[in-house]
Amino acid sequence: MPRRRKMKGGGGGREDNGPVGDVIHHSSSTVLHLLPTERVNKTPPRAAAAEKVEVAAGLPVSSKALRFPQRPGLGQAGMKCIVKANHFLAQLPDKDLHQYDVCITPEVTSKSVNRAIMGQLVKMYRDTELGRRLPVYDGRKSLYTAGLLPFTSKEFTIALAGEDEGNGASSCKEKVSKKRQFKVFIKFAARADLHHLGQFLAGRQADAPQEALQVLDIVLRELSIQRYCPVGRSFYSPALGRRQPLGEGLETWRGFYQSIRPTQMGLSLNIDMSSTAFIEPLPVIEFIAKVLNKDVVTRPLSDADRIKIKKALRGVKVEVTHRVNVRRKYRISGLTSQPTRELIFPVDDKSTMKSVVEYFQEMYGFTIQHTHLPCLQVGNTQKANYLPMEACKIVEGQRYSKRLNEKQITALLKVTCPRPREREMDILQTVYQNDYDQDPYAKEFGLKISDRLASVEARILPAPWLKYHDTGKEKVCLPQVGQWNMMNKKMVNGGTVNHWACINFSRGVQESVALGFCHELAQMCQISGMVFNLEPVIPIYMARPDQVERALKIVYKDAMNKLRGKELELLIVILPDNNGSLYGDVKRICETDLGLITQCCLTKHVYKVNKQYLANVSLKINVKMGGRNTVLLDALSCRIPLVSDIPTIIFGADVTHPENGEDSSPSIAAVVASQDWPEVTKYAGLVCAQAHRQELIQDLFKTWQDPVRGTVFGGMIRELLISFRKATGQKPLRIIFYRDGVSDCQFYQVLLYELDAIRKACASLEPNYQPPVTFVVVQKRHHTRLFANNHNHKNTTDKSGNVLPGTVVDTKICHPTEFDFFLCSHAGIQGTSRPAHYHVLWDENNFTADGMQSLTNNLCYTYARCTRSVSVVPPAYYAHLAAFRARYYMEPDMSEGGSLSNGRSAAAGNGGGSRNGRVTGGGGSGNANGNGSGNGGVRPLPALKENVKRVMFYC
Repeated sequence: MPRRRKMKGGGGGREDNGPVGDVIHHSSSTVLHLLPTERVNKTPPRAAAAEKVEVAAGLPVSSKALRFPQRPGLGQAGMKCIVKANHFLAQLPDKDLHQYDVCITPEVTSKSVNRAIMGQLVKMYRDTELGRRLPVYDGRKSLYTAGLLPFTSKEFTIALAGEDEGNGASSCKEKVSKKRQFKVFIKFAARADLHHLGQFLAGRQADAPQEALQVLDIVLRELSIQRYCPVGRSFYSPALGRRQPLGEGLETWRGFYQSIRPTQMGLSLNIDMSSTAFIEPLPVIEFIAKVLNKDVVTRPLSDADRIKIKKALRGVKVEVTHRVNVRRKYRISGLTSQPTRELIFPVDDKSTMKSVVEYFQEMYGFTIQHTHLPCLQVGNTQKANYLPMEACKIVEGQRYSKRLNEKQITALLKVTCPRPREREMDILQTVYQNDYDQDPYAKEFGLKISDRLASVEARILPAPWLKYHDTGKEKVCLPQVGQWNMMNKKMVNGGTVNHWACINFSRGVQESVALGFCHELAQMCQISGMVFNLEPVIPIYMARPDQVERALKIVYKDAMNKLRGKELELLIVILPDNNGSLYGDVKRICETDLGLITQCCLTKHVYKVNKQYLANVSLKINVKMGGRNTVLLDALSCRIPLVSDIPTIIFGADVTHPENGEDSSPSIAAVVASQDWPEVTKYAGLVCAQAHRQELIQDLFKTWQDPVRGTVFGGMIRELLISFRKATGQKPLRIIFYRDGVSDCQFYQVLLYELDAIRKACASLEPNYQPPVTFVVVQKRHHTRLFANNHNHKNTTDKSGNVLPGTVVDTKICHPTEFDFFLCSHAGIQGTSRPAHYHVLWDENNFTADGMQSLTNNLCYTYARCTRSVSVVPPAYYAHLAAFRARYYMEPDMSEGGSLSNGRSAAAGNGGGSRNGRVTGGGGSGNANGNGSGNGGVRPLPALKENVKRVMFYC
């Protein structure tokens, strides 16, 4: 799938998205004993600095001491069925595998060049020095063979044809060497033992032998690397499917993903279809014409055009076309500020100057036609090296790794979302084309791959009953195929909107149309169970998008003057369909400056009023006003195992990272936590900026020194625990933590760091306060797909042809011994559904398989913004959306690529403010540097206003 995309820019439509809950305060005459917002140690600072938070015994201190929970048996709940999975059984080879260290001099940083060198070596010496062995190579430092080579160590000399970078207009003399000499030193390193891998697959060994798995993965990748364009674990080629244009000089290439994995059924080869964006191999002038969408030959370039061209071409590899028998390649480093006709450079040591136009005419007989265009700067940026655009063509096979715009994303999705039947056939066709039985490398190493999809036992978990308000005709509801609606139902807790206003940024929407839309929306809110005044406080304000801040402040001032001290509870914002950064600007200004709760609506929905749309918007407005839409019936009757028996808090956490190419942008971490028990429906949230691409959440727990108060404790976990107690009157006695966005290789690191932070946060609140923790990683960025065993069987598929909501798999394709499962909790909408993968990394609550799977599935029906079950458990979903909302708050400061400094976070929860740390959170910190926060180089997020923090404002 495509990456997680930033939600600003690109000209696409924007409406509200991203709910994360907040504390709903319950009125009570009872005075509750609340945990303090900050625990202050009155000992002198030096003594306090030495004090440590005591953590309960049994917490692992290193990955060596850590063992993930074993599977507590297989689940039994639900209707049993058979599904197919895109996993293909791989037979474990019985040959000895050997590793050799490789040293290439002069050192080469490019994997492709290293592979070319090794390929030449094998071609020359396989039948002689290599003893007829066919090795595989990782492109870096390791070579693997099935059996020993005839030597322990040996040096080879390899000549490789090079791609010189020196025939542009340059002060450097032209390079004439056509071949480069390399020394390749190969030395025996170790024997890769497959016995331990067999023991692990049989469940008799706890740790997966990663090196053996890596070798087998390299074996199966070797031939594909030679045939196709490798990108990570995927391979792309025009030969694998028709190219599709994406616009602005980009096109899609089809390909496939491939990875070998240990599973209950043995070794499994996971194969899935994939598509990604490549740069079209066009003449450079044609490419920039597409980028700018104008004729660049006859029309001059503006400064904005030059900036856009430079951004699009930087780092792109081109080949020259002005020489008949030479097609040398260069990487573009920049663009000249002057047109070609004005460029001159020294041609000798005497500083004799010559124009680029003269040089190409005299040296190559090439007449530059479009001298008004700038030249490409290539090669060494320290010394000028110019190439005319018309003499260059973009090299084929370059993946585009920067951010796509809205139109490009839409076009890419059209070719990446085949229906289940088509996707299954494409996968089988890929296996047929790859023909692993005839793969020389697979043969050499004794690997055999099945050509059949794995047949897997699955179960379909039942949907939970949902509770609505008793005044509605339907007081309870049983969703059908992951869906239901609000007809004849009223929200279980309806919010109140007495004072609201509307601002209209869309020129195409007349005031009467906007007023009519607002009136219908207000009526829908009333029908759904809210108290909603039909009349706005002030007339609808017509505003210009280029004056967003001024317009919002005028509306706020006029409304407050009319209300005379009362609160403006809601601002309805009508936006153009293509509103660029306007949506983000509205959210940033209203939530961090004015303290306004907003509901944004696009023009297309204002003109074509749809009852279903209005119903969905009313769900968002209700939770923003502090209401609840529905709750699980079992929660109200206290029948949810390991949740209803004692006060339980459910956390969700995620870290979102900047797009590729944004090297200075911080990552955003978000943590949400349930604030109502036993219902577990509302979620308070906290967000913070942290170091670029840092996956560990730095601010879960932190300490710092205050010159007056001594050691002060803070952090997101601590504050959310405090918020829970304020909302419910009870401290949590159980913690369930859903962590999104963690890859397999980060499991140990994330668990050790974040479980330790949870422990310390609890211990900082009360002595010996250590509620049992269950830590579950949620993964969506995987390539396992489930298909109905019979695509024509309506009892096992939904309308889109996907497996039914509630389909859970914990056999065959899952981990050999650990506690994990795949859950497809939602109904398919477009393409093939991707099940979520849940992996329990720590479990002190002793969940059964049925208990964890049913809880996770049932929670997916409590998502606040729609009447559908969702694909990821809501706490993790909310955390992801909260993190993306926070990115709007800082983007104005980052639009020019500026670096951020001085760490701070913003809260979507309850409690007091702070100077550094949780700016709008419940505890806060000042100048925090404890617990390895590592945020010293990250600029603070702006603080949210107090009234905004009290509600689920990001729905």
